Amino acid sequence: MKRIFLSLAIGITALVTIQCKHETDFTDFPVNPELPIPSATCSDDTVYFVNSVLPLLKSSCAMQGCHDMGTAEHGIILTDYYRIKITGRVKPGSSGNSLLYKVLSRNGESGMPPSGYPEFSAEQKAIVAKWIDQGAIYNYCSEACNPDNFAFSADIFPLISANCKGCHSGNDPSGGVRLENYTTIKAAADNNSLYGSVAWLSGYSPMPKDGFRLTDCNITQIKNWIDNGAPNN
Repeated sequence: MKRIFLSLAIGITALVTIQCKHETDFTDFPVNPELPIPSATCSDDTVYFVNSVLPLLKSSCAMQGCHDMGTAEHGIILTDYYRIKITGRVKPGSSGNSLLYKVLSRNGESGMPPSGYPEFSAEQKAIVAKWIDQGAIYNYCSEACNPDNFAFSADIFPLISANCKGCHSGNDPSGGVRLENYTTIKAAADNNSLYGSVAWLSGYSPMPKDGFRLTDCNITQIKNWIDNGAPNN
């Protein structure tokens, strides 16, 4: 196992030296490392890549036509751990010197997300910065989740914002579906597309797109919220 990771590290170093140009072929490059044993609980002092960083970047940046594998805008691909670190020029321990974080902090056309898409909140930028400053490691934890907790403001909206809002907002939301606020999320709940997609039911597009499926607990939270009338609570 150590030899495998050593080989990957050498490969990553070599790719970094070529400045991650757009023409670099990442097709056969590994996607995500083997998942480590998750932390039994999620520490408030730690940012976890699988839980917080990957959903945020995939939803808000790795959309079709932007930083997905097919487009690789500006040579940056934000679909998985290795490509995020390499093409995002992440320097573990130094968010201020990492391109991934610097573009989130810029204004105007040089900033990200681009005009027409929701800007990262101060809290979301802090998540990315803290993950990098803590070593930009591939980690995750077992989130405390109670399916009986499904209040819109405390549970459902943060869940959908982290995993769905990036693609389903802005001037050109994916599939014409908006999931920006209570009204638009409620509309998706009423036509069954919200639950059908997150539960990966037949006949619906599985969501998050090209990402990790939401946990069974999170899916149950959404279902319970919908079954209880999808209130704005």
